[in-house]
Amino acid sequence: MKITLLTVGKIKEKYLVQGIAEYCKRLSRYCKLEILEVADEKTPDKAGEALEEQIKDTEGKRLLRYIREEDYVIALAIQGKMLDSVELSKLMENLGIQGKSSLVFVIGGSLGLSKEVLSRADYLLSFSRMTFPHQLMRLILLEQIYRGYRIMMHEPYHK
Repeated sequence: MKITLLTVGKIKEKYLVQGIAEYCKRLSRYCKLEILEVADEKTPDKAGEALEEQIKDTEGKRLLRYIREEDYVIALAIQGKMLDSVELSKLMENLGIQGKSSLVFVIGGSLGLSKEVLSRADYLLSFSRMTFPHQLMRLILLEQIYRGYRIMMHEPYHK
C-alpha cells in the first residue's frame, strides 16, 4: 500500500525531524511512504473569522491539488471519529482488503482544514478533542501508522 502524508507547513524543530525520519525508516518495510508539504499561510494575530476561512481555503486548494480521484482520503479533524490503535490498524487493513492501494492522510495547518478538503475526505479521524500542534501531529500519526502495521502483522510493539 502507498501511504501519503499530505500536510500544511514545514517541520522546523530538529527533534521532530529526527522522530519523523525514524518512523519513516521503520515504515519502509511495510509500505511505500511519501510526505508532501504545501506552503502554509501566515495568520495575523487578530485575524477575524472571514480571514481565517480565507486562509484555510487557500491552504485547502493547495492540498487538493495533490489528491487524486482514486485516493482514499483520511482527514485529521477534531470533529472526526476517535479510534484506538487496534481500530486504526483494522481500518487500514480493511482498506487494503477492499483494494484501496493509495491512502492519503491529510493534516491541516494551525487553523485546521477547509470545508472543501473535509468534504473530499472519505473518513474524518480525530486523535483527541484536544488541539495539538500540526507539526507534532505528523510524528504522532506516523507512530500510530507504524503501530497499526505491527498490530496487523502480529508483531511485538503494541501494548
